[in-house]
Amino acid sequence: MKYGYGWVLKFVLAAILVGVGVYMIFADEVVYTITGIAIVIFSIFRVIPLMKSLNKEVLRTVNLIEIIFDTIIGGVMIYIALTQDLATQAVWSTVYRFSLAFFFYARGLVYFNSVVFFGEKTEIPKFWIHIVSLTLGTVIAVLPNFDYNMVGLFFLLVSLVGAGYLGIDGFGGYKKYREYAKELNAGKEKEKRVPEEKQPIVDKEEEKRPYVN
Repeated sequence: MKYGYGWVLKFVLAAILVGVGVYMIFADEVVYTITGIAIVIFSIFRVIPLMKSLNKEVLRTVNLIEIIFDTIIGGVMIYIALTQDLATQAVWSTVYRFSLAFFFYARGLVYFNSVVFFGEKTEIPKFWIHIVSLTLGTVIAVLPNFDYNMVGLFFLLVSLVGAGYLGIDGFGGYKKYREYAKELNAGKEKEKRVPEEKQPIVDKEEEKRPYVN
């Protein structure tokens, strides 16, 4: 039976996710920073696979422009969070709000332009995801009460879901590990319980005597 210790790491990561998720509700700088990091990662990690899979130069150009703008937005968010006082300067809240609105709206706009005008094939889940993206961009831009706390609650929800997934996966790994330990211990006990074969006692003197019929 195969076993591993990956479940330990999954349990630790689940605890970290929950802790960070709870902390983000009270720390605007953390929300700002993680949002920027998430946008940068989402943008940069898409470049090579996206450029290789798009079959039209105009599609590659449009998507690359979007990725460049998104990366700049994410980088600016990270810089602001690390260098500015968000609590006393309300302007950064406005920058954050419209940066997020632009990110979601641009993603939906580029997608639908690619599908409608440039003939890019798509799937039903992808279609509805980008409908949600357009809606989020619009709602964030016009919602007057939008602030860091809303995003912090969203991150907390994502953290709890991720922690739940890691916890269940880690529980499965730990269960396999314990089954392996049970099999290992059962094997040792079985070895101990097997009696030694009794050998017949032969008299050496009798062995030397010749056999007479």
